[in-house]
Amino acid sequence: MPEPAKKTVSAFSKKPKSQEAAEGASVVFKAETEKPDAKVKWQCNAKDIVASDKYTISANGNKHSLTISDLATDDANVYAVIAGGSKVKFELKVVTKPAPAETPAEGPGKNATDAPAETPAETPAETPAQPNAEPTAAPADPQKDETPAPTTDAPPAEDGQAPDTRQDLTGLFTEKPQSGEVTVGGNITFVAKVNATSMLKKPTIKWFKGKWMDLASKSGKHLQLKETYDRNSKIYTFEMQIIAAKANYAGGYRCEVSSRDKFDSCNFDLTVHEASVSDGLDIRAAFRRTSGDGKEDSGELDFSALLKKSSSFLKSSNRAVQAHTESDVDIWEILKNSPPSEYEKVAFQYGITDLRGMLKRLKKMKKKEEKKSEAFLKRLDPAYQVTKGHKIKLAVEVANSDVEVKWLKNGQEIQPSGSKYIFENVGNMRYLTINHCSLADDAAYSCAVGDEKCTTELFVKEPPVTIVKNLEDQMVMKGERVELECVVSEEGANVKWEKDGVELTRDESFKYRFKKDGCKHVLIINDAAKDDGGIYKVKTNGSESVAELMVQEKELEVYQSIADLTVKAKDQAVFKCEVSDENVRGTWFKNGVEVKADARINISHIGRIHKLTIDDVKPEDEADYTFVPDGHAFNLSAKLNFLEVKIDYVPRQDPPKIHLDTMGRTAESTIIVVAGNKLRLDVPITGDPAPTVVWTKGEKVLTEGDGRVHVETTKGHCIFTIEGTERQDEGVYSVVVRNPAGEDTADVHVKVVDVPDPPQAPRILSVGEDSCVVQWDPPAFDGGQPVIGYVLERKKTKSYRWMRLNFDPYPDTTYEAKRMIEGVMYEMRVYAVNSIGMSRHSPASQPFVPVAPTSEPVGLSVDDISDTSIALKWRPPERIGAAELEGYRVEYCKEDSDEWIPANEGLIDRTSLIVRGLTTGDKLQFRVRAFNMAGPSAAAALAQPVTIREIMQRPKIWLPRNLRQTMIKKVGDCVNLVIPFQGKPRPVVTWTKDGEPLTSSMANVRNSETDTILFIRKTERKHSGKYELHVQIENVEDKATVTLQIVDLPGPPEALKIVDVWGFNAALEWKPPKDDGNCEITGYTIQKADKKTMEWFTIYEQYRRMHCVASDLIMGNEYVFRVYATNLVGLSLEPCNTKDSAYIQKTGIEYKPPNYKEHDFSEAPKFTRPLVNRSVIAGYNATLSCAVRGIPKPKVTWYKNKMDISQEAKYRMLSKQGILTLEIRKPCPFDGGVYTCKAVNASGEDVVECKLEVRPQIAKEETKKQEPAA
Repeated sequence: MPEPAKKTVSAFSKKPKSQEAAEGASVVFKAETEKPDAKVKWQCNAKDIVASDKYTISANGNKHSLTISDLATDDANVYAVIAGGSKVKFELKVVTKPAPAETPAEGPGKNATDAPAETPAETPAETPAQPNAEPTAAPADPQKDETPAPTTDAPPAEDGQAPDTRQDLTGLFTEKPQSGEVTVGGNITFVAKVNATSMLKKPTIKWFKGKWMDLASKSGKHLQLKETYDRNSKIYTFEMQIIAAKANYAGGYRCEVSSRDKFDSCNFDLTVHEASVSDGLDIRAAFRRTSGDGKEDSGELDFSALLKKSSSFLKSSNRAVQAHTESDVDIWEILKNSPPSEYEKVAFQYGITDLRGMLKRLKKMKKKEEKKSEAFLKRLDPAYQVTKGHKIKLAVEVANSDVEVKWLKNGQEIQPSGSKYIFENVGNMRYLTINHCSLADDAAYSCAVGDEKCTTELFVKEPPVTIVKNLEDQMVMKGERVELECVVSEEGANVKWEKDGVELTRDESFKYRFKKDGCKHVLIINDAAKDDGGIYKVKTNGSESVAELMVQEKELEVYQSIADLTVKAKDQAVFKCEVSDENVRGTWFKNGVEVKADARINISHIGRIHKLTIDDVKPEDEADYTFVPDGHAFNLSAKLNFLEVKIDYVPRQDPPKIHLDTMGRTAESTIIVVAGNKLRLDVPITGDPAPTVVWTKGEKVLTEGDGRVHVETTKGHCIFTIEGTERQDEGVYSVVVRNPAGEDTADVHVKVVDVPDPPQAPRILSVGEDSCVVQWDPPAFDGGQPVIGYVLERKKTKSYRWMRLNFDPYPDTTYEAKRMIEGVMYEMRVYAVNSIGMSRHSPASQPFVPVAPTSEPVGLSVDDISDTSIALKWRPPERIGAAELEGYRVEYCKEDSDEWIPANEGLIDRTSLIVRGLTTGDKLQFRVRAFNMAGPSAAAALAQPVTIREIMQRPKIWLPRNLRQTMIKKVGDCVNLVIPFQGKPRPVVTWTKDGEPLTSSMANVRNSETDTILFIRKTERKHSGKYELHVQIENVEDKATVTLQIVDLPGPPEALKIVDVWGFNAALEWKPPKDDGNCEITGYTIQKADKKTMEWFTIYEQYRRMHCVASDLIMGNEYVFRVYATNLVGLSLEPCNTKDSAYIQKTGIEYKPPNYKEHDFSEAPKFTRPLVNRSVIAGYNATLSCAVRGIPKPKVTWYKNKMDISQEAKYRMLSKQGILTLEIRKPCPFDGGVYTCKAVNASGEDVVECKLEVRPQIAKEETKKQEPAA
């Protein structure tokens, strides 16, 4: 059984790696353990390695090494090193030394025999090429799975790629196997390549010798079939490797490849050149051909002997033949010595394609070699599996109940330690219980008795790890640190992180970091970049979680822009702005020229606030000032207006004057201020004497120190101030100055602008598979400035993190949000943006789930049709999606019309509908659509219009299978027979019983259009009989018969009497009951009672004869007897009692028994109930039964067509109380025939037989087609 996935907990800090070395060299494998005192064991092919001249094992602290000297080809194997519960496998590949290239050729015969088989592949290019063949022949090493070397006549490969030898590639082959030549004893490989780019499944390839001999079952020592697959080029490479070729391997071969409905084949030839051997030695004598006509080359090559280990015929040659570089590999020995878990690896390594067939033969071979264990009666199973945290009990049965056993784990004896291991001895059973199994318990366990032991493998399976807290979507700015966090159900569990379907690993740049904290797993991305955005997925062996990461460029937001200033001489001007990033620096410009700080100009940057302060303002300071943040493509500008106060000489009586003409404004100028900012208006006034100033807003007079809105009057100025302007401060403010010379009035329009009000909750108009369309209304108040756009955010309902969908204001009030996860519930909210800033967020929308409409319903068809109605049926859509299917709607239209009329009101849940009220003769087209919360799916329509007209249908009764045999019911049971039928128009249904019409007093009958029901509420014996059903349409009818048998308890036996009493025995006889309960008597129950106590005890149960002997009676007691009859229902209500009693004489009373002639009770076998011919349906179990008697008990044998079937697994033979039963499991038509049962004992034999017919199954649709044809 395959080993379950385990945690990657290793005892090794450094693991040995696979190596490749030349033949004859030495190789060293090194390993380092975590603990210096760890015990290390080395293995080769799952067998322990012991230090020898070949292997050198060394250990120094935590450093361990294995040295293999004088490498040979058979050293190329799979090795392993084991420490504690960790096992690391690695491979050793041995490269064969090439033959010397300068060996001269001394003629064709010499070259063919003296040169090793590897020479053609390694010979330089000047070796003469074959003129007409391009064989892909190369030496094959069964230990390696490599692409064969190119031939000498092929062009040289470039960049390590094999030459292209494809020819006439019009089929599936991209490279066909070519004809080749080989010398006797040499190796050759034929290669076929298939491009699987356009194939949906792996192609199937077969190799043939001649016309019909399939070589797949002949693979082994001399023939190996291999296959490899290149995932990059999607090319399958198939190889047929012939090892140590023989002369009679020559001939024609064929390669066939198929994939679904595609097929291709090609033929090629193999020529085998004979080696020069001594006279009289025929190498072909070692093989035989299948033809019997005596011709040397006739018939097909028989490969049956190729799997047997044989010696070379060339040993008797007078010349020295160079030994083959590879040793003979006996695949049977390798399989026998390998554990079952290594079978597939061995098959892959040695190119075995028919592994199942070889394992069957290996099992037969092992059965012959098995020896009965002297120490164990029952061994350990080959493998056990247990879930982590559970316990498991290993059990063996030993031959000697007093013997002591040792339990070992990975070869080390297990010592009792607390409650972890519990050892039990119960009789011959020995138990080892392992509690709270962990991954450290995954090991090989052995039970040893002396020198003999049995071994098993214990696999500890981890329970699936689930994700308790899912990942959450995140939106970050470029350069920020990202942490994706999830919580799993088990500490230390392994998880796999993926981005856009690609697994993430810890690379050298440390871009991704993986953090474990108990059950918490965190993926950390340092310095997020734009390309880090995408779909991230975390997987465990039990669940997965998905989240989206969006990385945005940093955009600087302006929280407070600089405002225009109007100041007078000697005053201070302060420009202030606030941005979103406190790390952003900036530069101030005056009319495009950078402003430098000096004694009068101060530039400051504190947090997010940037200030430019100009002390002692002068007229030359009047200019446009601009603040440019570094690294951002925008700026903030404002104007400094210098207010020049002109002092003119006026007479003493000067009427007051308001000088409110700054920047060219009129007296009715409007002043715009941002809500929350301070408004300070310094209005110069003149007049002599000094005028009085009154500020009013509407009817309200504003006075000095009037809270947030106040006024102040100084010489030559009146100052109007609003601290932290609010929306209600907006309006017209009037200022009136008076003195005796007159008065002056001016109106100041103050407009307070603010961020807009939040919009109302957005509405979800529609949803898609990963998107939705959301709409909202503009805010009720735009803040005094036009709304320039909106910003949207979304979040999962179970999350607290809102993710922004757009950074630039979106101008419309309808938005399509994309990149959502189908089936997850979301909420949306909206912000309004004007030139002042962003409003508060709107209320969240109603939760919604992105879903897509389902696929169209499948298989719309007409189930039934009449003159005014039609019945349609269909199957649910193949893809429903995350949303629940709400229902279906059926529509129809006339053939020449485009108007679709709904056939049902609303939606229906079922997948069928009867459309009524149609007009006879109309040709209508029908379609059906599925609905979910995303809307309707695509329509599934009939292939062509349907004419509304009833179709004549012959009557046909579909008798259920259980009613085709006699139906047995007990008295008082309820009978409810439902028999379907078909026929149009509605057929006439009639029932009869034993040829007489069925009356309502006998049974109730209910008929419908498609079935009839026969109902008997409480059965009686009179209801037994044959019931016949007739279904008739006009003069056409069909009928079926149902046999009903009502059974009851039998009556008591009759004439029970005591025939004889002797010793401690009494002989009884009786007769069968008059009433058998309408079924066969299956046996009798005999009881006895002592007349003193009258307590009844059962002597026999299910006793079939009508005479018996009651034994083991107690002397001095007087007994009476009674007998019950038994049938299918049970025991008879009343017994039959003996009229007299049997007295058992006490010892001491001399009794002279009468002389009786010894009776011979032996009886030849006789079948009391024969076999009955039967006809059954293929695929359903069938039984044949008969009854036999005979003394002594006869031996029973079953035959089919006179062939003994006692050892066949398909049949099961049962015998109980003389009833013989043959059970045939799921018979097929080939199981039909004549079955014979033969009973034999010392007195004779008897035979009974029957015929069994197995009928094939006939589908209902085929039956319908055959009925009209009849």
